[in-house]
Amino acid sequence: MTNLEIIRSTYEGKTSEENGANLEKFVASDIRWTEAKGFPYAGTYVGIKDITKNVFSRLGSEWDAYKFTPEEYVATDNTVVAIGTYSGVYKQTNKAFSARVTHIWKLKNGKIVSFEQIVDSKTVVDAMI
Repeated sequence: MTNLEIIRSTYEGKTSEENGANLEKFVASDIRWTEAKGFPYAGTYVGIKDITKNVFSRLGSEWDAYKFTPEEYVATDNTVVAIGTYSGVYKQTNKAFSARVTHIWKLKNGKIVSFEQIVDSKTVVDAMI
C-alpha cells in the first residue's frame, strides 16, 4: 500500500471499528500523536494504548456522532495531509459543532510514526460549555 492508501484506510472504512483496526495495523509502536493546544484533549501521546485512553475513549464516551469527514488529501514522500471537518454533539450540553481541521501524518517504512492535529478548537470547546 502507498502511504496515502494507508491513511485513507484509517478514515474511509465502512465502520469506525474498521478505521480503528486499520490505524492499529499501521501505527508504529512508538507513534507520537499530538492533539492541538486549546483542544479538549490537547497533548502528545506515545503509543496506541496512550492514544486510545486519552483521545479515542474520551471521544467515544463524551460525544455523539463525533467524526472527521476528509475532503482533500495531499501526499508527498513520507507525509500525508488530510483536510476536512470535525462534527459531533457533546453529550453533556447537547450542543453540536463543526470545525475545520487538518491532520498531518508522517510515515516511515509503511508505518505511521507521527500525527499532528491542527484545528479550530474554539468551536469544539464552545459546544462543551
